[in-house]
Amino acid sequence: MQQANHEWLIHDYREDDLAAVVHLIDTTAELGQESVFSLAECITALTSRQPAVVAVRQGAPIGAALAHLAGDRAWVMRIAIAPGWRGRGLASALLRELERRLLAQRVRRIAYVLPEEEQLGEGLRNAGYTRRPAVAYFEKAEPPTGPGANLLEELGGRLLPGDLWDKVAGMEAEKNLIERRIVLPLAEPERAARHGVRPPRAIALFGPPGTGKTTFARAVASRLGWPFVELLPSRLADEGNLAAALRTAFARISELERVLVFIDEVEEIVPVRGEGPPSGMHGVTNELLKLIPGFREGEERLLVCATNSVRSLDPAFLRPGRFDYLIPIGTPDAAARAAIWSRYAVTRSDVDLPVLVAASELFTPADIEHAARTAAQAAFERDPGACEPDGVGATTADYLAAIARCRPTVTPDLIEAFTADITSHARV
Repeated sequence: MQQANHEWLIHDYREDDLAAVVHLIDTTAELGQESVFSLAECITALTSRQPAVVAVRQGAPIGAALAHLAGDRAWVMRIAIAPGWRGRGLASALLRELERRLLAQRVRRIAYVLPEEEQLGEGLRNAGYTRRPAVAYFEKAEPPTGPGANLLEELGGRLLPGDLWDKVAGMEAEKNLIERRIVLPLAEPERAARHGVRPPRAIALFGPPGTGKTTFARAVASRLGWPFVELLPSRLADEGNLAAALRTAFARISELERVLVFIDEVEEIVPVRGEGPPSGMHGVTNELLKLIPGFREGEERLLVCATNSVRSLDPAFLRPGRFDYLIPIGTPDAAARAAIWSRYAVTRSDVDLPVLVAASELFTPADIEHAARTAAQAAFERDPGACEPDGVGATTADYLAAIARCRPTVTPDLIEAFTADITSHARV
C-alpha cells in the first residue's frame, strides 16, 4: 500500500529500508525529534514487522513513522524526518498513513509519549490527540472494535482519512458555512449549549450534479472523525421492499455510538407525492418521514441527504422539524476555480491559471478534475520519458485543449433553475 503527493511517496516499511530508517532515527534524535523508545527498541520493532511507513523522495527515504502493537492499543514509537523536510507537512502525512494501518488492525487507542514538551506536541493536538497527565503522554481514542466495528463493516461504512476537510479545494463560501453551521456545533457541543445552539441532526445539500455534495458529506465525517455510512437507494431496493430495508438499516445504524449517514439522490426515495392514489413510493416516503425523528434523538448522529433537484422532494420531507438546514452547493466561482486548478496544475510553474479559470466557467469541481486528468494524460503520452524538471507535465495549451473537449455538467438552464431553488428552498 502506498500514498503519494507531488513531493513524496509513502509506502509500507520494507526490509531493505532498515539501514536508511535506522540512520534517520539515529541522526535526528538531537534535532528535537526525541522519543522515550530507544534506538534498539525501534530496530526490534522494525525487524519484527511492527506497523511502520516510510516516505521517499526520488528513491531516497526522507521520513519514517513506526509503532508497536499492544492489544487494542498502539504506541507510536517514533516519527523521524530528515532536517530539510521538517515543517512541510511530512510528519502529519506519515502519522495519517500509520494510523490507517493501525485502524486496519482494530486498534482502539493510539498513544505517543514524548520525553518533554516540544514542537511535535502541538502537531499531535492538531491531529486529535489529547495530552494525559504523564511526562508528555498523548493518546488518541479510536472507535471500538468488536460488534460495533463489525456492524459498521456490514453496513458498508468506514472511517475516512482525517485530512479530507483540508483537501476540499476552493468552494470557500460553502465550506465556511458548513464549518460554522454544521461542524463546529457537533464538534464542540458544550460550547454550543452555552450559547443555546442545538447541534444539527439532519441537513440537505442541493445543487447541480458534480458540484461536490458527496465530497462535502465525506469531508464533514472526516472532520468530525465519525464513521461514514452511505445508504444507496438502489441497493436497498434490491432487497425487495424498500420501506422495510430502510427501517432495518436505520435500526442497525442506531446501534452505532456515532455516525454520519449519507443518502445521495434522495429524490429517488422521497419524491413529491401526487394527489392520486398512493403509489409504492408513497409508502417509502412515509417510512423515511417516520424514521428521521427517531434518528434525531441520537447525540452524535448526522443525516446528510443530497439531491440534484430539491424541487422534486416532498415538502413534508424538508420541513424544519426534520431538516435543520437546506444548503445550496453551486458551481465554483472564479476564486474557487483558481484554487481547484492550482491543486491539479502543479507540475509546471509556467501554467497560466487565470486563463484556465476564464476558460472553465460553469465547470464543476468534477469537470475540472476530469479536464486536468485528460491534460496530464496527454502530456504523459506525448513525452513519457521526460526527465527535465521544467519540461515535465501538462502545459497551458494541454489544459485548454482538454477544457475544449470537456462537456460541462452544468448548463445555463440548470444554473437558472438552481438560482430559483435557492430563493424558494435554501435554509441556512
